[in-house]
Amino acid sequence: MEFVLLIFLPIAAALFIPSLYRSVKGIHTGWFVLFIPVLLFLYYTTFIGTTMDGGHAVSELQWIPSLGISIVSYLDGLSLLFSLLITGIGALVVLYSIFYLDKTREKLGNFYVYLLIFMSAMLGVVQSDNVISLYLFWELTSISSFLLIGYWYTRDRSRFGALKSMMITVFGGLMMLGGFILLGIMGGSFSIRELIAQSSTFVGHEFFTLALVLILLGAFTKSAQFPFYIWLPDAMEAPTPVSAYLHSATMVKAGLYVVARFTPIFAASEVWIWLVTGIGLLTLFWGSFFAVKQTDLKAILAFSTVSQLGLIMSLLGAGAITFHSNEKMFTFAMFAAIFHLINHATFKGSLFMIAGIVDHETGTRDIRKLGGLMSIMPISFTVAFIGSMSMAGVPPFNGFLSKEMFLTAMLAIGNFEMFNFDTWGILFPIVAWIASVFTFIYSCYFVFRTFAGKRKDEPLPVQPHEAPIGMLVSPMILASLVVTIFFIPNLVGKWLVKPAVTAIQPYQYSHPSEVAIHVSAWHGFDAPELWMTVAVILIGALLYLSLAQWQKFYAVQPNYLTLNALYDSTMLFSEKGMNRISRLYMTGLIRSYLIYTFAFLSILTIVVLFMKDAFVVDMDSFSDISTYGVINAIILLLAVAFVLLSKTRLSAIISLGAVGYSVALFFVIFKAPDLALTQLVIETISVALFLLAFQHLPKLSDHGETKPNKLLNAIIALGVGVTVTLVALSAHSTKLVDSISQYYKDTVKTEAGGGNIVNVILVDYRGFDTLFEIAVLAIAGFGIFSMIKLRLARKENTDENK
Repeated sequence: MEFVLLIFLPIAAALFIPSLYRSVKGIHTGWFVLFIPVLLFLYYTTFIGTTMDGGHAVSELQWIPSLGISIVSYLDGLSLLFSLLITGIGALVVLYSIFYLDKTREKLGNFYVYLLIFMSAMLGVVQSDNVISLYLFWELTSISSFLLIGYWYTRDRSRFGALKSMMITVFGGLMMLGGFILLGIMGGSFSIRELIAQSSTFVGHEFFTLALVLILLGAFTKSAQFPFYIWLPDAMEAPTPVSAYLHSATMVKAGLYVVARFTPIFAASEVWIWLVTGIGLLTLFWGSFFAVKQTDLKAILAFSTVSQLGLIMSLLGAGAITFHSNEKMFTFAMFAAIFHLINHATFKGSLFMIAGIVDHETGTRDIRKLGGLMSIMPISFTVAFIGSMSMAGVPPFNGFLSKEMFLTAMLAIGNFEMFNFDTWGILFPIVAWIASVFTFIYSCYFVFRTFAGKRKDEPLPVQPHEAPIGMLVSPMILASLVVTIFFIPNLVGKWLVKPAVTAIQPYQYSHPSEVAIHVSAWHGFDAPELWMTVAVILIGALLYLSLAQWQKFYAVQPNYLTLNALYDSTMLFSEKGMNRISRLYMTGLIRSYLIYTFAFLSILTIVVLFMKDAFVVDMDSFSDISTYGVINAIILLLAVAFVLLSKTRLSAIISLGAVGYSVALFFVIFKAPDLALTQLVIETISVALFLLAFQHLPKLSDHGETKPNKLLNAIIALGVGVTVTLVALSAHSTKLVDSISQYYKDTVKTEAGGGNIVNVILVDYRGFDTLFEIAVLAIAGFGIFSMIKLRLARKENTDENK
């Protein structure tokens, strides 16, 4: 079996979830869902040996081969790492949700369908070798996350957060699509592997920088980088299992994946290194600084996620310097980025789950109402302490190791003598250190304000108690990984991190064993990062203890000067402004809309004809006008006149039918019986439909026409007629390519086995087009039928009430 199909396994399973939810009442639906990520995780672990040996696996599913578009599952060290995170964390989240979501009160059928769709979308993103299929899955993550964030759709904040996340991430996705198309133009291929192989030829291309910026816009919006991070805190309105999955291990990591995957293509650019490193550090500082301001547990974690994503992003930018320098330190930065990505998934996933447990067992997430829960919820406190201290970068937890590596990498940037890093690079370790101080503060803020101290006098909505063991299993597993990785970092590095680094830096390393990096918790007393960490802990502890004295300074910034306020005002202005504009032309009259459409098309077409000097008329090949043609033209004009002058609906319908039949006679005169037959059939059906709906048609005297309106209609009609005539004459006289009609004549029998060219075109050559037209008509028919039934039902209810 082609393992590319496994990407779609969660979606395939989602098809059966609604029926399982409805039919099996005694068992939580999550138990049926759980085996999907577990099986996928176990399957993907079998590829670890392949990637450790520097190999990869490829599986392809043809999609649109004529355009070079296919769904290719490419498993190398980088994509395998993300696949393991998606399925492994996914399994723990599903297990957690079984005990977190009540099977009697929640619509679990919807929840797990959305979750499984999202899982497939993420697997597609990280495994796609084709940029177009990558974009397809990318937008599917936006749609499925929109559904997950808005799962509690009756809540205003849930709907607002879902819409906000989709607006920002879809905007970034569209920008990224533009970058992918430009890459395809530059490289003549949509394959990421092929683009990487010829990336050295892209640097001087006119589209190179534009493609770079567009792709980064997509990555920055999805990974919540400044200033696009504002969607992430509002996404916390989703159920906690969603937050633990989307916003710690999967969705927000998609942007990091794209940056890592496309680093071999764009790392040659100074713009790439500065943007990725600079925006990452700015996001790190911004998120850590404002995390201390929050009072909601999940809001604290949301801003902490923003800061941690910025940390990883800055390391990816520093690691890209490897393409310009042989210094081992910059490969060290790339290694640190991947290592911290794993660490972040473990400690942040556990912390989100603990925040959900606190909310579930106390009825609130407001940190101002919490405190003193340590003795009541000792297991939850232990997990929260481990996760928080790892996030703060304190030993003996895995976050300490990758945080030390981060500080080392930031110190090394100042020694890079290209792109002005030797001048401005001094700011990087300073910003990194300040952000680390605030990271320590918000980590302590989260765990100690919730679990330490005295209980508040105000009673909580729910009597606090420890969570059931089923809800604690998943965060306990993640917390145990936090501690375990600290003691075996090089085993994780050998299995997962080095193969991923090799995939990101294929020009530097052909085998993971060549990445000679050894992770150690101790670097000696002369290591500057040691004293930076000591200073972080000391100053961070002092600032935390004095938090009550300086936290009030956050109130100095007015709400209207925030990025959220800017987003809200922009959306409000767009809504009101567009509403005012739309009211100017949305009159409710079909006649007005037809006037706009025909006037615009006529003016645009005539302007283009003038600009292209296309008013060329060649009458040499015109057919002779026969007596029958003149007579039929007179009949046609008289029929049109009767339509305009008719006083009754019946005469107007008959005259309109005469117009259609006259056109059919023209096809007969010019020896096109197939077109004539088609025209006669359509015209007969049209007249019959008009007569069937005869009693529902409005009276001709009720359409409100005035003399100015009639004059305008005449001008528009004359303009459309002149435009169509000019286009027809110009197209006939200035043929840029040979007519396709001869191809149809030659192949209608041999290729399609038909005799009527029009029918063959509709059924064979344009078969999909016709199929979709039929589908549209069918949908319209169902819609009209539904509205008629609804109208009749309302009328019956009204009559009964009377």
